[in-house]
Amino acid sequence: RATDAGAGILSPATNTRDPDPWLRLAAFASEYYPQLVDNLQAEQDGDTGFATCGMMLVAVSYDEIESFAIARQHIFNRRDQRGEPAEEDLYEISSDEARRRFPALGDVRGAIFYRDAARVDGRLLSAALHRAAEAKGLVVKYAGVEQLLIRDDSITGVITDGETISAGKVVIAGGAWSVHIPVEPQRGQIIHLGLGDTDTSSWPIISAVRGHYMVPWPDGRVVVGATRETGSGFEARTTAAGVLEVLAEALRVAPGLAQAEVREIRVGLRPYTEDHLPVLGSVPNIQNIYLATGHGPTGLQLGPYSGKLIADLVLGRELETDIDAYQITRFL
Repeated sequence: RATDAGAGILSPATNTRDPDPWLRLAAFASEYYPQLVDNLQAEQDGDTGFATCGMMLVAVSYDEIESFAIARQHIFNRRDQRGEPAEEDLYEISSDEARRRFPALGDVRGAIFYRDAARVDGRLLSAALHRAAEAKGLVVKYAGVEQLLIRDDSITGVITDGETISAGKVVIAGGAWSVHIPVEPQRGQIIHLGLGDTDTSSWPIISAVRGHYMVPWPDGRVVVGATRETGSGFEARTTAAGVLEVLAEALRVAPGLAQAEVREIRVGLRPYTEDHLPVLGSVPNIQNIYLATGHGPTGLQLGPYSGKLIADLVLGRELETDIDAYQITRFL
């Protein structure tokens, strides 16, 4: 699953890759996270791995200076237009300050720091959500869905491994396996490095101008990644080329990681859409069936809030944000 392999970076303010509708959804999603985590901590005993840790966008070579300048202008113009984040929370820092915050960095030609960026552990968060939901009556059934049952243009249930389950409403949230929807698997390879007794608890996330990242965790672990292998098909496996790409970029940016231990390599299949937007909302011409998929490499960032939106839609509640930009009808 993409959830298990995801880096768990929550930092829409430093995003320069995705379109405006993504940024609008990400802003709501980031505001929702602390509330979600507080609720989970009150309802079950497990950790979510959520923490505010800060993030730096860095350029480390002279040939990245132009790209960094474009990213800096984009980030600060958006901050000034929207009035958030505050200037004291999102600002440029010196090369020395960048290396002080993340000692493994090498040369730094430019750096922007965002104080409120956060991280979350996908495995821990998913487990916490399951425990909290099961305590409220959720039943989890591990089975393949073979068929949707439709009568008079309305969903009536599903068939799973030969068993018929009646349902008045159905949400399709199958990730990259959401068939007959314009979503395809995009393989991502991510490597967990161990730095022994090094205290990484205060290190911020690093986002390199070229698109790779490093996510430190308090246990002396730094997660580096990731590949974005569109066209990979459903082959969730490590490759020599993928591992080389991830490690080469990590050591180019942070040569201080060269002696780190390779603890684990994870692989996930992201549900990728060509316009980099998720697929959320109802299905045209069939009543009471809903879609929640296509979050690509930002599933951990957007997923929980997308789930809330779909739950509100299913229950007939008013949505706090417009989801027209994410509807399946944009592909029709």
